[in-house]
Amino acid sequence: MAQPVVIDVETQLTFRDVGGYIPQKLKISVAGLFDYATNTYLTFTESELPKLFPYLEHASEVIGFNIVDFDLPALNPYYIGELARLPTIDLLKHIEKSLGFRIALDDLVRETLNAHKTGHGLLAIEYFKNQEWEKLKTYCLSDVKLTKELYEYGKTHGKVFYKAPAGRREISVNWGQPRASSSANVNLTLPW
Repeated sequence: MAQPVVIDVETQLTFRDVGGYIPQKLKISVAGLFDYATNTYLTFTESELPKLFPYLEHASEVIGFNIVDFDLPALNPYYIGELARLPTIDLLKHIEKSLGFRIALDDLVRETLNAHKTGHGLLAIEYFKNQEWEKLKTYCLSDVKLTKELYEYGKTHGKVFYKAPAGRREISVNWGQPRASSSANVNLTLPW
């Protein structure tokens, strides 16, 4: 039976570099993945991305934070099909739908898990520019781990937390079923 995966990507370029919010032009430096089927964390550099796609194709759902508007569009230029057709659970989309506004991953994990991100996306770009691959992979997998833990907390407790000007606030969540997909229309890579 198919199991979920959790993903996060880091890019080589900034939105300023590409002239606006165009994730497809950012070029992937590294992608991180947690595979529930094998209970393992994996990373894939740009040249290794073809090895990532079978995990996404065979997953029951692809879980992430802002994956619908950022990660999957950034990955799509490397893929023969349309990644938007994969079944997804985008935690940010659920939060935004519930509250009417977006909240940073770091703000959610600080209040919900008493944890924090190890940096920010621009730091990951610096790691790439300096060819500091281990730091880049560690940073990316840290975000994958935080996303996984936030997903699991929300799934178990039906809520997550954030800090508002008036104090700590609860957000009811039901990560629920993945966003509908047209899996029959997903182009698959060769079987593994």
